[in-house]
Amino acid sequence: MNHLTEVADLVARATRGDQIEVIVAAVLHDTVEDTDTTFQEIAERFGAPVAALVAEVTDDKTLTSPERKRLQVEHARHASLGAKIIKLADKTSNLRALAVSPPRGWSAKRRADYLDWARRVVDGCRGANPWLEERFDEAAAALAPIEGGRA
Repeated sequence: MNHLTEVADLVARATRGDQIEVIVAAVLHDTVEDTDTTFQEIAERFGAPVAALVAEVTDDKTLTSPERKRLQVEHARHASLGAKIIKLADKTSNLRALAVSPPRGWSAKRRADYLDWARRVVDGCRGANPWLEERFDEAAAALAPIEGGRA
């Protein structure tokens, strides 16, 4: 819940609350990956534009983790503005959490690898929202010394 709330809050702040569909999609961005909910159900309850945004930021769980990560990097450059904003907020939230409470069993190398990968995803989103990009860069800078990565 904390992650979804933080992502939605970052999106709301970044858009000054003017892009309600993007904010709603931010709340729902992990729904299809983490539950049995379908895109059709999201469309029925929240509208087709919200469902389309959620679809843009949802990984295909039938693929291997390395392939999903590769596709996130590749797709980021071509994503809609709303999807880029959600990705920026999602990666920012993830880095913040990784800095203060990394998942049990994650080595320093795994955290550093995640940071490098998140940077590659965000590189494809640059230009979408300077305020969110600054938040991401702050989170990356806070994590980099911990992980020995570049600041």
